[in-house]
Amino acid sequence: MTSSEAQSRARLTTIAALGVTQIFAWGATYYLPAVIARPIAADTGWPLSHVMAGLSVGLFASGIVSPRIGRFVRDHGGRHVLLIGVMLLAAGLALLGLATSEAMFFLAWLVLGCGMGATLYDAAFATLGRYYGYEARSAITALTLFGGFASTICWPLSAFLLERWGWRATCFVYAGLQLGLSLPLLWRFLPEVARALPLNGSPGPARRDAPDARPGPEFIILAVILTLGGTIATTISVHLLAILGAHDVALAAAVALGALIGPSQVGARLFDMVVGKHLPAIATLAIATVLIAIGVLALASGFPIFALALMLYGAGNGIWSIARGALPLALFGPNLFPVLMGRLAMPTLLAQSLAPPMTALVIERFGALPLVTVLAAAAIINVGLVGLLWRVARVRSQAAARSVPDEVSVSSLEEGLGNSLASESAPRGA
Repeated sequence: MTSSEAQSRARLTTIAALGVTQIFAWGATYYLPAVIARPIAADTGWPLSHVMAGLSVGLFASGIVSPRIGRFVRDHGGRHVLLIGVMLLAAGLALLGLATSEAMFFLAWLVLGCGMGATLYDAAFATLGRYYGYEARSAITALTLFGGFASTICWPLSAFLLERWGWRATCFVYAGLQLGLSLPLLWRFLPEVARALPLNGSPGPARRDAPDARPGPEFIILAVILTLGGTIATTISVHLLAILGAHDVALAAAVALGALIGPSQVGARLFDMVVGKHLPAIATLAIATVLIAIGVLALASGFPIFALALMLYGAGNGIWSIARGALPLALFGPNLFPVLMGRLAMPTLLAQSLAPPMTALVIERFGALPLVTVLAAAAIINVGLVGLLWRVARVRSQAAARSVPDEVSVSSLEEGLGNSLASESAPRGA
């Protein structure tokens, strides 16, 4: 086996190990309440709204710890972060299964939230950025393919466990999977990294033209885009049935329509694996944002095209997951990437934690149709913000090109500034 073949094989096993842990990290946290919330409320007598608030508590905790996690991944790599993360997930799930009071229940979600911040996409993307530098784009895409199967695998598994042994045993089984499956996979297949990452994201001397400087206005614009997009996605995932019901769609039909989102996400990610690597990361975000906006607008319009609307929305959401990892890497370089992923995650996760209860109040007071109209307006605003970000990034790359000494090639600068943000026809990815 040649050296390149060995490196390729090691890369595949690393991504696969991370991918399997993503399936059961998402399935045991973000997707778990959809199956066990009502049984918990029925068994304990706690209000269903309180039980559903557990996930909001977890997302809030995840947002709080994300910046620190990003800095740790930057300094030490993601291996230890992810190992600690799955142990926190196991501890939180065990506490959840043992919870006999609401206080203990929310404590369990606080622990789970810290584990989510250390295991879900933001930490995993940052880890891939530390491993592969600018070549992490294809790895991020592959990882989101694994993550796309989390609900497909874990919703039926959770329902099976719930029916056989109850919600507490379901939590214990997922805790066991963290310790018995995810932890050994990460321990075996995630390599250590050097403490410091060279500025150009690859072995050798640092390039003077590497774009690892303090981020400018593009960081703020990107943070707003990701926060708005995350809020839209969370709101739709929580209130989709209510939105469709407001359009007089029967419950069974609404559930069937909602099931179109998952396959659309996976299909769009497969498309990105083939075509997306030839596009700059900001174009990927633009495509995702436009698809989401069209889908939400169609959903708000009331026209009987709900299947098409949700397929477009699902496709945009699938590509969005890739873009929110690939674009910060392209804009800011691998040296800043882990730190900025943590900073970008914080407002997004905090907004996502507040979105379900706040939008529930909107529905209670005004109904679901005004809510989806507001979401459509937010999606349109996001399209405009992506256009603004593209313009700011282009101006930045042109200004940096003028400031580079003559002996540094402009083509190498453009490669660093977002893998051809300024030269949009250049191919991307590994």
